[in-house]
Amino acid sequence: MASTVAAASVPQPASSPAKEKHAASANASAPVDFPVIVERYGPAVVNIRATVQEKAPAGAAPAPASGPGSEAIDGDDPVFAFFKQTMPQGQDSQSSGLRATSGVGSGFIVSPNGLILTTAHVVDQSDDVTVRLTDRREFKAKVVAVDAQSDVAVLQIDATKLPAVRLGDSSRVRVGEQVLTIGSPDSYQNTVTAGIVSATSRTLADGTTFPFFQTDGSLNPDNSGGPVFNRAGEVIGIHMQVYSDSDRFQSLTFAIPINMTSKVRGQVQAQNKDSRGSLGLQVQDVDPGLAGAFGLPRAAGALVIAVEPGSPAAASKLKPGDVIVQVGDAPIERAADFAEQDAALQTGTKVPVKLIRNRKQMALMVNLASGSNAAAATGTGTGTGTGTGAGAGAGVVSALDHLGLVMHPLTDDERRTSGLAEGLMVDGVTGTAGNAGIKPGDIVLSLNGELVASQDELASLAAKAGKKAALLIQRNHARSFVTVDLK
Repeated sequence: MASTVAAASVPQPASSPAKEKHAASANASAPVDFPVIVERYGPAVVNIRATVQEKAPAGAAPAPASGPGSEAIDGDDPVFAFFKQTMPQGQDSQSSGLRATSGVGSGFIVSPNGLILTTAHVVDQSDDVTVRLTDRREFKAKVVAVDAQSDVAVLQIDATKLPAVRLGDSSRVRVGEQVLTIGSPDSYQNTVTAGIVSATSRTLADGTTFPFFQTDGSLNPDNSGGPVFNRAGEVIGIHMQVYSDSDRFQSLTFAIPINMTSKVRGQVQAQNKDSRGSLGLQVQDVDPGLAGAFGLPRAAGALVIAVEPGSPAAASKLKPGDVIVQVGDAPIERAADFAEQDAALQTGTKVPVKLIRNRKQMALMVNLASGSNAAAATGTGTGTGTGTGAGAGAGVVSALDHLGLVMHPLTDDERRTSGLAEGLMVDGVTGTAGNAGIKPGDIVLSLNGELVASQDELASLAAKAGKKAALLIQRNHARSFVTVDLK
């Protein structure tokens, strides 16, 4: 609000960046005809074909590569939770009849240098992935990231100056708003379906959250993995189709909220040496649970989940658990804002970064000339200190029991496989950590930003954390913070 008042009281030149940004924002929210969206962004939608070489028994001839079809959805898939509550008693994941389009589908280009988003079902476990553009060009694609929790996959093709979509904010999606889905079948042309948002994220009977939003768009397998646009021409989701043998739900279309992809895209961009992003951070959005765990005044900012060694961020002593709230003059409300600002930074400059650490605001001046240069840091002293201290002794034991985690420190082999120097491998989950989505095989790295190397360290931190805590976990080389209840 203060910036708005200041802008109104001080005359601005006609070509000022502030006015141009305001105009761009206004234009972005203005409704656009669906035919215009198809003409403008249809070329950024690609066809994807993936094959998996089936393994033959020992001594037998190799089986041919599998082709397009559908993939059974097991009980660990995030989509399964929605259908589980409608299935007859005793029906499990093996007999549910739930399937998702696999092996063939669509995707969409999110950067001119060939970064592509699609669903994990389309390409997961694939040995060979081919991407075809609407101009008939064909590329071999590399699967650079798969996040099973969000069902998102990221591909990379070796190309430049490609058409790309514009990403929106899926947190603003409303039930009843009109949406458009574009796919790309084998004919190298677009297929288009339209509908409305039938439902947004919902809380299931067991208290878990089903984050996907449902649409009534016509079923078209070619569109699975393609972009879902709002009327402003922004991508707000990834189209996903689920087929069921259940009489109640024979087939449904969902969309993966585009905000759920920010963590995976940030991870890929941090690893991509060709990316213009200069700080060397991986971030994720801050939800209300994480805001409570970190003592934030509201759910906003970009939560740091990883810092690239040798990067300017590492030299500036940024660390996982920091919440970035401003880069330069730009406020950071979500991870997508950070990615936009990070990509625009120029090597050889210095940029001020404001963040919240341990409930205190801090300001860093990050030198982008080299990751080895030191950076100055000053705290503004506006915080309220750390957690509410629950004591030690019996409190330490009860805190760990409440989490319900059975763990062991990483072995040498697990360190080499995971690329981590330390952490705790989860062997079993029974308590509140299981309700938060933590599974055996996950690696716990920190609690509320404090690194942990033993169960005693984790228990001690949990005893002091108050009612909620944020655990940083790594799964399949992808990191994320999850909120656990310590009440």
